[in-house]
Amino acid sequence: MNSSYRPPWYLLGADLQTVAPHLRRIDGVIYRRERVELDDGDFVDIDWSPVDRGRLVVVAHGMEGHSRRPYMLAMVRAFNAAGWDAVAWNMRACSGEPNRTAGFYHAGLTQDIAAVIAHVRASGRYERIALVGFSLGGNLILKYLGECGAGAPSELCAAATFSVPCDLVDGARAIHRWRNRLYLQRFMRRLHAKVRDKAAVRPGLIDAEGVEQLRDLYAFDGRYTAPIHGYASPEEYWRATSCLSYLSAIRLPALIANARNDTFLGEKCYPRDAVRPLKQVLLEMPECGGHVGFPQAGGRCWMEERALRFIETA
Repeated sequence: MNSSYRPPWYLLGADLQTVAPHLRRIDGVIYRRERVELDDGDFVDIDWSPVDRGRLVVVAHGMEGHSRRPYMLAMVRAFNAAGWDAVAWNMRACSGEPNRTAGFYHAGLTQDIAAVIAHVRASGRYERIALVGFSLGGNLILKYLGECGAGAPSELCAAATFSVPCDLVDGARAIHRWRNRLYLQRFMRRLHAKVRDKAAVRPGLIDAEGVEQLRDLYAFDGRYTAPIHGYASPEEYWRATSCLSYLSAIRLPALIANARNDTFLGEKCYPRDAVRPLKQVLLEMPECGGHVGFPQAGGRCWMEERALRFIETA
């Protein structure tokens, strides 16, 4: 669909549009943390921001994110202001404490979001539950909804996702381009630190020797993510966990908003042909916005208002 989003005149180009929203200070969100135990003996931490209403949004961060990233806090604050309770989900090893099992979070680990949704449903407080996801978190949400199909929990009403690498093989190619080298280096430093922290806290569980020599996601996923989770190669892992092949099975309203100038996304991450015949999935492609950016004047961000408008009118 055509998009109404336009960036401020003074934020030209994908990099400024990506970076500027991440420099915002977001006040007014007070979290209450709760631990959700998982069936495989691991855990995830979720951060509640309630306003005591009968509707809830579950928000999922992107790669190497967490609940206190500005884009997470801003989305939680916006939904709270509109009368929604909010849960910010920290994926495995993203809440500030190493997780218990050898693996970390990954792009297809939908059993974890299923566990979070089952946990909040068990409270019996919510007639409507919406989902919002960014980047890798958006891929997870869409894959989960496709896996559920018509059997999705009855409380789920809609999902809004932003900057989604719908085809992870193509997305990996994009993020490894030379122009993205500084972003990639930042991701890799954080992944290296996660491995070292886990090896220090849980000796023998994971081997951190030489982790600093892993310079890209091909190497990291080849040594850790793929073999630990039963995939033969990084490419097999990326193909198997891409949400693209799950979109046709989604049975509730879902928005994918991917900026055309997003340097982290390859052309296959804009699934026009796959979405065109679908009744429930909407692909919106603003010309600008960067990656998990979409800044507006005055420190605001289009993602919050777009998610609210889509979910509340779905």
